[in-house]
Order: sequence, then C-alpha cells, then structure tokens
Amino acid sequence: MSLPPTLDFAKAEEEICKKWSEEETFKTQDKLSLERGDEEYTFYDGPPFATGLPHYGHILAGTIKDTVTRYAVMSGKHVERRAGWDCHGLPVEYEIDQKLKITHRDQVLEMGVDKYNAECRSIVTRYTKEWESTVTRLGRWIDFENDYKTMDPTFMESVWWVFQQLFEKNLVYQGYKVMPYSTACSTPLSNFEAGLNYKDVHDPAIVVSFPVVGEEDVSFIAWTTTPWTLPSNLALCVHPTMDYVKVLDKKAEKTYIMAKARLPQLFPIMNNKKKWKPAMADDLYEIKAEMKGQELVGKRYKPLFDFFADTPEARNYWQVVSDTYVTDDAGTGVVHQAPAFGEDDYRVCLASGIIIKGGEIPCPVDASGMFTDPVSVVKGQHVKKADAELIKILKEDGRLVQKGDLLHSYPFCWRSDTPLIYKAVPSWFIKVEEIRDKIVDNNKKTYWVPANVKEVRFHNWLSEARDWAVSRNRFWGTPIPIWANDDLTETICVGSIDELEKLSGVRVDDLHKDVVDKITIPSKKNPGTVLNRVEEVFDCWFESGSMPYAQKHYPFENKEAFEKGFPADFIAEGLDQTRGWFYTLMVLSTALFEQPAFKNLIVNGLVLAGDGKKMSKRLKNYPDPTLVISKYGADALRMYLINSPVVRAEPLKFQEPGVLGVVKEVFLPWYNAVRFFLQNVDRWEKNGQKFVPSPEKVKATTNPTDIWVSAATQGLIKYVHQEMGAYRLYTVMPALVKFVDQLTNWYVRLNRDRLKGLEGENPTEEAETGLQVLFDVLLDATTIMAPFTPFITEFFYQRLRKYLPSYKDAENGGGKSNPVLPGKSDSVHFLRLPAYDESRLNEKAVESMEALQAIVEQGRTCREKRKIGLRTPIKSVVAILRSPPEHVVEALSGPLKTYVLSELNAWELQLVPKEQAHDWVTLALTPNFKALGKKLGKKMKEVGSAVRALSHDDAVKALDEGKLEVAGITLDAKTELESKLSFSKQGDNWEALSSQDGSLVVAMDCTQDEAILSAGKSRELINGIQTLRKSAGLELEDVVEVFFKEEDGVTVVEDAVEKNVPVFEVKFKGSIPLPQRFAPKWAVTIKSEVVDVGGSNVEVSICRPAVAASDALKDPVLGVFPTLEPSDLKEGQDFTFKIDGTDHTLTEGKDFWLSSTAKARATKAVSWL
Repeated sequence: MSLPPTLDFAKAEEEICKKWSEEETFKTQDKLSLERGDEEYTFYDGPPFATGLPHYGHILAGTIKDTVTRYAVMSGKHVERRAGWDCHGLPVEYEIDQKLKITHRDQVLEMGVDKYNAECRSIVTRYTKEWESTVTRLGRWIDFENDYKTMDPTFMESVWWVFQQLFEKNLVYQGYKVMPYSTACSTPLSNFEAGLNYKDVHDPAIVVSFPVVGEEDVSFIAWTTTPWTLPSNLALCVHPTMDYVKVLDKKAEKTYIMAKARLPQLFPIMNNKKKWKPAMADDLYEIKAEMKGQELVGKRYKPLFDFFADTPEARNYWQVVSDTYVTDDAGTGVVHQAPAFGEDDYRVCLASGIIIKGGEIPCPVDASGMFTDPVSVVKGQHVKKADAELIKILKEDGRLVQKGDLLHSYPFCWRSDTPLIYKAVPSWFIKVEEIRDKIVDNNKKTYWVPANVKEVRFHNWLSEARDWAVSRNRFWGTPIPIWANDDLTETICVGSIDELEKLSGVRVDDLHKDVVDKITIPSKKNPGTVLNRVEEVFDCWFESGSMPYAQKHYPFENKEAFEKGFPADFIAEGLDQTRGWFYTLMVLSTALFEQPAFKNLIVNGLVLAGDGKKMSKRLKNYPDPTLVISKYGADALRMYLINSPVVRAEPLKFQEPGVLGVVKEVFLPWYNAVRFFLQNVDRWEKNGQKFVPSPEKVKATTNPTDIWVSAATQGLIKYVHQEMGAYRLYTVMPALVKFVDQLTNWYVRLNRDRLKGLEGENPTEEAETGLQVLFDVLLDATTIMAPFTPFITEFFYQRLRKYLPSYKDAENGGGKSNPVLPGKSDSVHFLRLPAYDESRLNEKAVESMEALQAIVEQGRTCREKRKIGLRTPIKSVVAILRSPPEHVVEALSGPLKTYVLSELNAWELQLVPKEQAHDWVTLALTPNFKALGKKLGKKMKEVGSAVRALSHDDAVKALDEGKLEVAGITLDAKTELESKLSFSKQGDNWEALSSQDGSLVVAMDCTQDEAILSAGKSRELINGIQTLRKSAGLELEDVVEVFFKEEDGVTVVEDAVEKNVPVFEVKFKGSIPLPQRFAPKWAVTIKSEVVDVGGSNVEVSICRPAVAASDALKDPVLGVFPTLEPSDLKEGQDFTFKIDGTDHTLTEGKDFWLSSTAKARATKAVSWL
C-alpha cells in the first residue's frame, strides 16, 4: 500500500465528506456513545441567523465548538450537538422592510401583521442549506436534522414560561425610560445592544445662549452635539459646587454665565499653551462676578423655541437646576436638558420637578425619528438631518454663540447600521439591578478562557448592569404574554398554550403576534370587559438567552434530562457576546435558578481583514471562505484559526498565506512521514514477512531516538489532556505543530536509512523495530489530533488501521464496530483518545534529545557562517554546555553521538568537561536588574560593575555555590544573576556560536585538508546519484550500476571514489560507481545526467545490471552477453551455451562476472578496488 508523492488535501477531504455522509459516521458516533452509556456533557450552541451566509466569525466559533465537543466525545462523553436558528427580531424585519420599502410601522399595520410575518417567515431559513453545506464541509459535526428554531411553537412556549417565572418573582415592570432607540427599526434597544456598534463620526458641536429673565443682557451658554434636541429643551443644569462666572466677552460685547474652568471653550486661544499668556486675558474678557452653581438654581431663562409654551406644564419649564453629573472637562459647565432624549436629563428633570412621573413630556419625534407637531420648522425631517436647519434658525435669532465640529465615538444600530438616538419610550423591563449582586456572584463560579475577559470586561459590565428592556415595538417575534386592561391595573402573564386556552377558551398551535393578538381574556376585576394582549414582542436576545430551556421545551418536556445537564459544561462565542448572549444567559439563569447557565466558556476575538480593517463584503477585502477551503482544505483553515491569537480573544488579521503555511509546514511533512512509513513497510514485507504492530517491541527498543520519540508522544498526549481540560486551545496547537516538526524533521530524518533497512548489524530487525515505533507514534498522533484536524486524521487512520489484526474483523463484518479498538473501529472519531503511559515519559531522553538538537542547529549555523556546504565534512565539533546533567553528557558521548556526527557531517565530537571549559569559553555574569530593582536601589550601578568584572573561575564558583556576595549584598545565583558562555579559543580555523540564553557554545574546526575535500566530493556524487535514481522513478530495492565520465584529463571524481570506497560500499550495498570505460557495451542506460561535483561537470549514468565479460573474450562469444541477466547466473558457477552447434563453457570469476564492480575488483583494473 503506497501513497502518491503529493496529496490534494482539499480533494481528499471531499472524499472523506462523502464517506462520512454515506456511512452516516456522525450519527454512528452519537449512537455508539449512547449505547455505551457515556456520561452526558452539555453543550449549548448559540443560534445564528440564517438570513445571511456564514463568515469567518462563524467558522472560527464553529471550529472551536467542534474541536472541544469532538474532544469530549473521544474522551468518553456523550454530547448532544444540536443546531439552532435565531429566526426572530430586527435582522429579519429590517431585511423585509428594505424589500417592501417600509419606512413606518403604520405601513405594516395597513398591509396586515399576518402578511408581514408571513414575509418574515419566508426568509428566516433561506440560507440553512448553504449553512449546512459550509459547516459540514468545514468538518463540523452538528445535528441539522434535529435542529431547533426560535419560531417553533415549542420554543416560544418555553420563552413564555421563562417570562412568567420572572413575572411571578416580581422581576418584571413596565416603565417609561429614555433608552437607545433605532429610528431605522422603529424600536428601542437594550443598553448592551447599544454598545455593540460604536463608530467614530463627525457631529456639529455648537454653543447657544439662553438670556436670563429680568436680566436680558446676560445669558447662560450651553454646549451640545445634538442640536435636534434643542426644540425640546426644558431646563439648564449646573454643578452645585462648581465655580461659575458672569463674564463679558469684549469682542462680542456680550455677557455670559458659564463655569470658570470652561473659559477656554469660549476663548479657544487659552487652550494653546505656546501662544496663551495670562496677560492676554484683559483684552479678551472681564469677569463681572463669581458664584457657586447652587446660587444659580431657580433662575429662569428665555427658551430657544416656544413650541411648548402654551402647555399647562410649561410653568415648570426653563429654569436652572443642579446635579453632580455635570463636569468641567468639556462644554461650558452648563448642560441643556431635554428629558425626552437623555437618560440623565430625564432623571434630573424628574428629581427637580421640571417634569412629573407619569406626566406628559415634550417629545416631538415619531417612531421613525421624524419631527412632528408642534415643531413646525422641521416637521417631517429626520432628527439627524434637521440639525443644519435648526442651527440656521438659531443663527438668525442671534442665539448661536459658537459653531464647530466634533469627532467622537457614537453608537449605531447593530442591525441597520444607522445612528441611534436616545428617546423616552414605554417598555417592559427585567429588574436586573435587583439581582445584580447574584449575577456577579454567579459569574465568579464560571471558568473563562481567557480569564481576563471574565474578570475585567464581563465583571465590569455586570457590576454596572441596568434593568433590561426586553420589549420591542415590532411584529416578528415571540409576543410578550401579558394580557391587560387599558391602564394596566389588571394584568395576567400567561406561561403556556394550555394556560392560554384555559383563560381564553381558545386553543392555538402558533404563538405569533398575528395569532394571539386576536385572543382576549375575560376580566375578573370588571366582569363583562376583556383583557387584550399588550402590543410588544420580545427582544430576540431574550429568546436566545432562554435557549437552554426552550430548545428542550422545558419544563413541558425533557424536564429530568434538562435539569441533569444544567448548567452547560461548555459554550463558546465571540468577544462581542459579553454584552449579548453571555449576558442574557447569565441574567435569566440567575433569575430562574440562581446559578450560572454554563460552567466553561471560550471567548474568541474578531477575525479582521489582512489590513486590520473590518471584513467588508462591499470592499471585498478578504478571501471567500468557501474558496479558501476548496483551495487548501478545511483542516488547514481550522488549524490556522486555532493556532492564532484569536482563540485568546485577541484580533486576527486574516492572511491567506498563513493557511497555505499550515499545509506546507504541518500537513505535507506529516503526510510524507505516513507515506514514508507505508513505503518502508511494503519494502520490509517483500522479504516474505508480515508487519504486525507490537506494543511490546516498541517498549523493548533500546534505540535512543525510539525512546525519545515515544517519550515525546506520551508527553504530547499528557499535555493535550491537561490543556484541553483547561480549555486552552491556544496552548495545545503550538505543541501539536512542534510535535509534527519533531516527528518529521528529526525522528524520521535521523532514522531514514535505518527504516529503509540500510543500517545496523541486523538491518531487517532494526528496520522492523523502527517501523514498530513509527507506527505506534503515528497512530497515537493521528488519534490525539483527530478533534483538531478531523479530515487528515481520518485519511491517515484508514491507511494505518489495515496493519492491525483487528482490522479484519471490521473489514469482514465480524461484529459491531468497536470504538475502543483501533483497526476494528471504522473511523478514527469512534476511538477513545489515548491516555499517556507514565512509564514511557522519559524526561532524560527528552532532555538529551533537546541538547542534540541545539548542538546540531547551532552547528548548521556555524557552517552557514563559514559557507561550508553540508556535504563537505567538518573535522571536529566541540560542544560546551553550561552545567549539563550527567545523563545528557552520557547520551551525547554514547548512543546519540553517531546522530550528531551524521547530522553535522563531522568526523569528531568533543564534549568539553566542566573543568576544561575555561580553555574554550568564558563565563560571564550580569545582574538580573528586573528582579533586583527594589533590592539594590542606589547600589544598582556598583553591584552591576562588580558582577560584570568577575573572572571566569569566580563566575563558575558563584553558580556552583548558588550565591554571590558582592558590595555587601548576597545575590541568588539562580534568580538574580544571568549567565552567558562565549567562545574564547584563538585560531582562524574555528567558527563558534553561543546560544541565545548563553547555556551552550558550539565550535567547529573548519580546517579543510585533502581528505575532507575528497569526502565532500563523495557526498556530492552520492547525492547526485540518489537524485538521478529518484527522477528515474526507481525504488530503493531496484538494483543498478553507476558509471561516470569526467572531462579529459580530469580525475576529481575518480580520486574521490578511490579515497572513500567503504562509504560507497555501505551506501550502494557493495556496488561502486566506476569510470564510464568500465561499462559493458551492452549495458542499458536508464538515465544519464551531468552532475556538479566539486565544481567539475561529471556525466553520471545509471544502468540496468549487466554481466561483465573478460577482456580476452572475442566475438561471437561476446554476442551472447547482451542476452544475459545477472539474476540468471550464480557466483562461482560455469555457464554453458551453444554457438552454431558448438558448446562453449564460461567460468564466473574468470570469463565473466555478475557486475562491473566485481570484474574491476577481481582484475585489479583500478588499484583502489
């Protein structure tokens, strides 16, 4: 069984997708888990809207969810992975409004709520098939057949139940509050929704005057960035203890009242520290009087507009009030109050008696943000567009003092992407503030990755959480189940379909507004009258927050199952959900059960375009995810995303080359390792043996690299379990990537010839041992990585399982597929993840190998610095390690030495003992100033100089003793000193390099004598021959003869071969490359190519094996040789044949030989054979 040289990973994944679909692999995994009675692991999947296609944010979150739940299942848990769809709310309605060109709620009422809701229903599942296709292609296993929708009657009924529970706990009230308001969607938004979409925008910033009644030549001045609220101004607010001044503006010849600290607002030059001089004040202004803010309270002023002058409430309007929310960091210290359009304005005006609770408040703006009567001057204009006209009027009336522009961060509607306003509207609220402390406590019971999002961002949000407005003045949503009379003095909250039927006598199977609004409930307080349902529907966030209960139709069904699995073991979404789904889940679970809704949570960051900007369909600044998957494969995308800062809640600038990098740096080497294993098992089995995996042989190996790679594998397994137990995907992936590198670039490379059966006293036995270890490692790595890269691991598993004896059981249908038994299991995803074997966690082997790798890598760098190619040997490598453990020295001096020499192509390796280190290096110490800052204080410089002045021997002594006394201070050598080795031996022949941490110095003797140069040329020739074999498509076991032809008079290659015969004998199993003159005339050339050896062009030919004839033989006897195959003849035997009826007998070793090498050696045709 073999694999092609390269693999199209994306196409291979498509085949696996097809296999999974045909064999219903996901269903089978779920079924097997249930049959085993695995422990339940509860996972909640936040429902997305299916009105748009999945983007990178969905793919990222989906990958995290799939990875964790796959890991849970393969760890022996049963996980219900049910897809859900958010069907209600603004996203759907906004799209229908755009389609039907609806700009006002009256248009909906005219067409009929039933027809409008039918339009909404028609699009909510528009892209579910595309979602299913993309999610499935991503390798995410989630149940679409058993999905839930927030518009399902069962889901909506549970939402009613949730609300009724809160209602009965007195956590629901109707209030009139100033709230963030979307004029595009004609509905209020909750505070957390308002925080979802801030943008930096330019707004007008103006200062206007309010003449004091009875003192018309003096005016209060106030600054605002919302001129459209000025027609509704009812008061001015000052800070009670702040200093205010009556100031004459000498240039304008007008007197104003404002905060003293805010004079720079009126006279901007005061903000210019370079130009402003206190002496300039006399030319600009004159302070007529000073007072505290409290002294201004009660003063009346002339309103800007008189639109509300004729109302009965006007007697309380247009006077100065005070509150401590006024600041002196912006504006004039006088804040204009429009209680219908500001939360603080409403609070202050209510407290000051400007307005009364339950009374009318001037609010000349309709549901769509258009001005209404009595503001005739801008009637019919949108508030934000009316700013310019109102500023013009103020200027004409002489009330405009300053006009400017302000760039500031402003909230936009998260759905329509239009600016929000703040507007007083009646809403139904949940009393979050009443249970806020319990919510904060419940948050402490949860585990978040990363923790700082929970401890800072989410905690701060919860600590300041305000009552939650859950009602929306919309149509497509779960209706708020309150039936009431007109003045709300009689209210009933309905919690189920049965209860509604019992109260009204009407049975329904749909709970949408167009159905339930027709139902009335007889009044108990006033017989003969009826209660009608209040007109609002739920905010869709209330529905998604109810998802744990509603997806199960709790408490009407699945009561025991739900309660057993609550809170959820795991959820995951993006950082934006700290003010969204995470928040609503926590609020509702606390209100219902006084516990959190989840135990563990992974928060992902935002995936940005490559330039750091938000991904935009309009700008097309990111690659289509479906094209990326079809190009590189889903596993590459999954691994790229998980192995990035985005799983630590940090932003990721998406780079397509990064996905390609995963393919090149991880999957291709991993694939090549599996391919190499399969090739060499096939080669090994050609000896008539059967490869049967044997854990006993793996454990019995004495090869140091076998022991190391086994230990590294067990270490990886242990680490994956440890980190996945802590939900730290961002630490797991680097370890997996590093392991693939260790396996492919170290273990396989170090053992390439051994695994091919070309090394050791018993090459066949050595090859089998290495293959046993490699199989064991590959199977473990494939299994442990399955949750992360489900496709490539399935691909590898299907090829590895065939070597397991138990595979025959599955292949021949021998009983059920056993998910615990590799081979018999039909999918890697049915297996249990391997547990690490403590007995194989060989730390000494790992440490020794780390030392080997460090020496080799530094040695390669030394070569590069000297520009000495790897094929040219190095005479000697010297390694000086600072305080190496004894087992590392023993390993590098013993079993690992051969590998170091081979990797560096060196003839000698010298490990310098500690007592001789001073002959080669100098040990220098420096203080760790970061650790010593407070301890040293003013002595920092003195101590630093003294430590740096230490000799090599004194530095060694300090490290040995673990402490150093200097300048009257005792320093801890381990924590308060930093040490570094540097090469100090003299001589141009040396090239040395010190490690970054100063713990290792590697030096090379770069002397180049004739023997070294000759050996280098031999390596070049060997490499040329190997390359030629590969390009000719030859396998390792294919026997050939090699001949070379040099330019006239040149014997570079022949001299090199002469001096390195044993090297060629080992490499080519006794066959030696010979000059072309020794090639039989009948030799068939397979391929010929010119190769550069030591700067000389040499023609190298690989030929089929041919029988070599004695030079004494003549025709017609020679004519027989082209027909002979060496395999047909035997060494030491005669060969008899007829020519024209005459018998001829030739003797092997005299008249002919089975190869040209044998002939050259026997005839001494060359002196070096």
